[in-house]
Amino acid sequence: MPTLNRLVLLGACASLLSFSADCAFAQAPVVDQMQQNALLTARPFLHISGPNPIITRGAKGTWDENYTEAGDILKENTTYYFYYHGAPVDHQIWGPGVYRIGVASANHPLGPWTKIGDKPLVDVGKPGSWDDGSVACPVVLREKPGKYFMWYCGTRSTVPNRWSIGLATASSPDGPWTKYSKNPVIDGFGYVSSVVKKDGKYYLYSEHPIGSSADDYGPMSLAVADAPEGPWVPWSGNPVLPVGETGAWDDAGYSEAKVFYRDGMFHMFYGGAKEYVPRRLTQESIGYAYSLDGEHFIKYGGNPVALRGSSPNAAAFAEVHAFFEPPFVYAYHTLRYIDPKEAIKPGDFLTEDLGVEVLVTQSAFILPVPVLVQDSLAALSTTKLSECPPISLNGASRVTLVAHADYETGAKAGMRVHIRSSVDGMNYDSADLFTFDNDFQPGTTGQKTVALEAHGPFIKAFVENLDGTHAISHVRVTAVLSGR
Repeated sequence: MPTLNRLVLLGACASLLSFSADCAFAQAPVVDQMQQNALLTARPFLHISGPNPIITRGAKGTWDENYTEAGDILKENTTYYFYYHGAPVDHQIWGPGVYRIGVASANHPLGPWTKIGDKPLVDVGKPGSWDDGSVACPVVLREKPGKYFMWYCGTRSTVPNRWSIGLATASSPDGPWTKYSKNPVIDGFGYVSSVVKKDGKYYLYSEHPIGSSADDYGPMSLAVADAPEGPWVPWSGNPVLPVGETGAWDDAGYSEAKVFYRDGMFHMFYGGAKEYVPRRLTQESIGYAYSLDGEHFIKYGGNPVALRGSSPNAAAFAEVHAFFEPPFVYAYHTLRYIDPKEAIKPGDFLTEDLGVEVLVTQSAFILPVPVLVQDSLAALSTTKLSECPPISLNGASRVTLVAHADYETGAKAGMRVHIRSSVDGMNYDSADLFTFDNDFQPGTTGQKTVALEAHGPFIKAFVENLDGTHAISHVRVTAVLSGR
């Protein structure tokens, strides 16, 4: 094998800086000595588990009450769109089909997220069509203002295990979406995971072939086209990311991956699995790989970059779709639980919600994390500790809490904030770590910012309305994590 001079080999070596090395990969293209991976030259990833779950399954009778699984992320102006697919429990209400596609929006990458509409964004096809069994795995690309493409997977009800890829278009991120008349655009090419447009060409990445390495898992493969509808040509060297070696953390394969192009490189964040039976015990964490040409990907030597064991009660981070907003990589995913306490029916061990992991790419950072959001809190009432997601303090040198509430004109007292600590993110202290009263004046908005000394890796908050007769509204508590 040739010697690579001053190459950033993240897959071979843990260093994130250029160096002279004799380590090389036959599959890796030769890199100019000045070429560096600009995403990660400063430092390794710092993983902060998000305020999970960020989106939960729908209420009883809704189209997504049984499962929710992650799709793509799109930012349009100041609004973030999180596309996902879900499944109902009662098919008599929603008709034939298993999965359908929906979307939620937020004004911040960590939420709070609001589902858009009470019906699927993209529904299954008419009986007898290629996608009358399921539609899933939405991947969205903004072609230009007022023109959006969505690639998605579909199955026939008569052949539920064969997944093909279709195309839909819209003039707005929240639809309505119109399916391409000549779908599918790629037949039997697995779970579509990402589409990148570079130099007029479209690179489509998919988990394919499905089930070749473990139940529902496989390697990552590539198809290329000159137009969104194709014709799509699978790369002759597939897969672009083979499954991990036997004994590795990702030797069972992958459950989708997000690829984006930035600073002269293709960057891939993927869900890598270590298989266990039953499937809910499958350990799935998040890995990173990069490529200069979109075909030959090299794994980062410090994988996994987000270990599922660092998030409370997490069995798997699956169907990963990352969004890079410097200095943060927001890795959105399906969240499966070790102990799914809210199973809808007996045997429903694959309880799934939607979550996020934050990867910090520089030493100095400021990350606002929503702790508690509530429209109204009645007189003398207190929120439940369970209503607040675990807030990870990993890597934060400072934690600042910001409380906000609107008070009625006749109010006599304000809001008290209680903070509890935990070593595992699941079992919290019975006594408060810290309390403070929000600034109070009748008929106005009260806001107070306080610094907190971190004790333990996780905190939660609950708030108490001290007024005996008046409600408070627009209750917000935010934890601002910072590093130096």
